[in-house]
Amino acid sequence: MILDLERFANSERPHWDALERILKVLEEDPGHRLSLAESKRLFYLYQRTSSDLAQVQSFAGDNALRAYLESLVSRAYGEIQETPESRLSRVRPFRWFFKGFPRAFRRRIGVFYLAASVTAAGCLFGSLAVALDPAAKAALMPFPQLLQNPVERVQHEEKEKGRELRGRKSTFSAGLMTHNIRVAFLNLALGITWGLGTLILLFYNGVILGAVFSYYILYGETAFVFGWLLPHGVIEIPAFLIAGQAGLVMAGALI
Repeated sequence: MILDLERFANSERPHWDALERILKVLEEDPGHRLSLAESKRLFYLYQRTSSDLAQVQSFAGDNALRAYLESLVSRAYGEIQETPESRLSRVRPFRWFFKGFPRAFRRRIGVFYLAASVTAAGCLFGSLAVALDPAAKAALMPFPQLLQNPVERVQHEEKEKGRELRGRKSTFSAGLMTHNIRVAFLNLALGITWGLGTLILLFYNGVILGAVFSYYILYGETAFVFGWLLPHGVIEIPAFLIAGQAGLVMAGALI
């Protein structure tokens, strides 16, 4: 029971201030790790402040002091109960992009190699199918413009020089991006099929890539096909493979 509230507050305030200093460090830098001695000190100050709060609550006066101690105890409780991993998971876009995401990718690098291998197998299949049976391109290539004779298409592209897209380049670009984003998300989401859907989609997209490259290379249009696909493919293909990696990680968790 507190007989002199002012004297009690003056004697205990150094402990409250010490606790607040530790909490300020943890709140400003979620990645900060306390030493064993600092952790013990934090827990001791938390217990002592909690005890002080219990005594102040029994005193009818000073609501401001009680509100301050309640806030201090709740903040300390949150920091003690929170794990280092959950502190690091707070929304910090730059930390996630430059540290969290690369670390997660490297931890699952074997799954990425699996996704890339399945896609490469699809590329090989598509290339061989078109090389051995040119008529197979109608079944393997999903877009009508890909069925056009490569030499004729290159001549047409060089003649038109993009004039056929005049006035609708932004629409074409937006359609291309939304299509590829949708396929990437589908690749990830199909992990819920225990990975079977993800593997099929990885292989199928590899088949399309292999068929297109083989078809144009066989007609001597290697430079055109690389110049046509690689400027956006260098981003889209890795993004698609990473989405497949994520889908297979989800499948592994389900299994």
